[in-house]
Amino acid sequence: MSKKYLLYAKYSASGVSGVLKLGGTTRQAAIEKMLADLGGKLEAFYYTLNPDEAYLICEMPDDISAAAVSMHIDSTDKADINLITLLTPAEIDQASKMVVHYRAPGS
Repeated sequence: MSKKYLLYAKYSASGVSGVLKLGGTTRQAAIEKMLADLGGKLEAFYYTLNPDEAYLICEMPDDISAAAVSMHIDSTDKADINLITLLTPAEIDQASKMVVHYRAPGS
């Protein structure tokens, strides 16, 4: 079962230069290919009015694939990313029904 992720990218100055040189759609195509090669899929890709920010929603087969993407992107020094696992409302319903034995600090 694939998992969904929110990927927040903050480009370095040289990353922004690369987008300026080759364009946003070229970057989108590169991300689509990378994800497809891993068995994933890009659902959405948006830049913000800040020239160094992008938000993506994607599917990847598992957390190992997501970790590989994160490490390889970060290793380029062209973008720093945060990768956040997304949960559906139904998954939150499942989580809310789980019994958790937790003791708060100082309790």
